[in-house]
Amino acid sequence: MSDDQSARAVAAAEALGLDYEVTRHGPVRSLAEAAAVRGLEPRQIVKTMVVRVAEGDHRFVLVPGDREIAWPKLRALLGVNRLSMPSAEAAYAVTGFVRGTITPLGALAPLPVVADVEVRGRISIGGGAHGVALTVDAGQLLTALDATVADVTEPGQP
Repeated sequence: MSDDQSARAVAAAEALGLDYEVTRHGPVRSLAEAAAVRGLEPRQIVKTMVVRVAEGDHRFVLVPGDREIAWPKLRALLGVNRLSMPSAEAAYAVTGFVRGTITPLGALAPLPVVADVEVRGRISIGGGAHGVALTVDAGQLLTALDATVADVTEPGQP
């Protein structure tokens, strides 16, 4: 599993016509650290989660850094009784990105995207490698990805 797929993520951003800024930084140990090195608020750091709906059926879920998936809300939105997080190996097989670097930009499979309603304004998403992020306008990104926007998160643990 290769850790640096940032060129693929940047090429996807280019292909979608996104206005973006690439940030490269060293290791970070917390959301607060990641936000600080990117010059953003923690809520602007958006995590890309891979969720398994059924065998061979996955979704990207975009979650603001200060929030977490509200599983009952996401299950209701998707009309299912059960969801799971795939193993690191399964997530890599589906996306081509290792955990901690996953982005909806340049994934091996064009998975449907669900974005929480709190994903808005200027945001930073994973850039395909540890310490690489793309800062983009959320509206432009969500439109380009044809994302479903819904209330699917709740405040995270402090």
